[in-house]
Amino acid sequence: MVIIQWFPGHMSKARRQVQENLKHVDLVMELVDARLPLSSRNPMLDKIIGTKPRLVIINKKDLGNDLETQKWVHYFEAQGILAVKINSKEQQTVKKLTKAARLVLADKLQRASERGIQNKAIRTMIIGIPNVGKSTLMNRLAGRKSAITGNRPGVTKGQQWLKTNEELEILDTPGILWPKFEDQTIGLKLALTGAIKDDLIPKDEITIFGLTFFSKHFPTELKRRYNLTDDDLELTVVDLIMLLTKKYGFRDDYDRFYDLFIKEVRDGKLGTYTLDIVSEMMQKDDEDGDD
Repeated sequence: MVIIQWFPGHMSKARRQVQENLKHVDLVMELVDARLPLSSRNPMLDKIIGTKPRLVIINKKDLGNDLETQKWVHYFEAQGILAVKINSKEQQTVKKLTKAARLVLADKLQRASERGIQNKAIRTMIIGIPNVGKSTLMNRLAGRKSAITGNRPGVTKGQQWLKTNEELEILDTPGILWPKFEDQTIGLKLALTGAIKDDLIPKDEITIFGLTFFSKHFPTELKRRYNLTDDDLELTVVDLIMLLTKKYGFRDDYDRFYDLFIKEVRDGKLGTYTLDIVSEMMQKDDEDGDD
């Protein structure tokens, strides 16, 4: 597979805007997808935000596997970063994030209080790659439809300040995607969840990756959804695709099955799942560190 490159001009501009606006905020809220808690992080962020206090928000918790999501909370905490799980559509999201932001900034707020500054609003910036749910979260925090929403990566291109009724002032930023995916697996994961444009990776490669992953990590969900047996999962992934294509009456039209499978994964028809398995990702980090 060729190295995937997708870096629209407005994303390069967005990166500069983030750097320029850091001085205006107390805290950076980094939004990630519960299905991809590590792969949906932008590796450039550490360099961009430096020592600015950070809160990781694991969004779409209703789509991620509960056990793996909790493991990721512990993973971030081990890095010295507070992480909270949310579903941005839930009512309690605002209070949960306000409480977490105050916890991260406890020392700073205490010093401000000692100087007689009480109930100062926390100014924060929400950063994340496209399609991790920033617009929905902004709408929830502002209590109104204040940001343009959509399912296409990179749809929200402007910047705006929003004041919530829960002591937060938020600077929205466009999604920032890194210039290229040298780790092809990350590209496949992002493609399977719809975080990058559908035409960047061939649908057969996305489907092969998805079926292989679910067969290994979530076989019960795969068998339930497609009425498969244990023997079926012993087939090669190519033979499994042929079996499922015929089972749906698509004859030899494999593209129709690719479209079906990818849509069903994205729509949660295979149940909750996490594509970033903590133990595997940590093992990979150890191996990379040995190189």
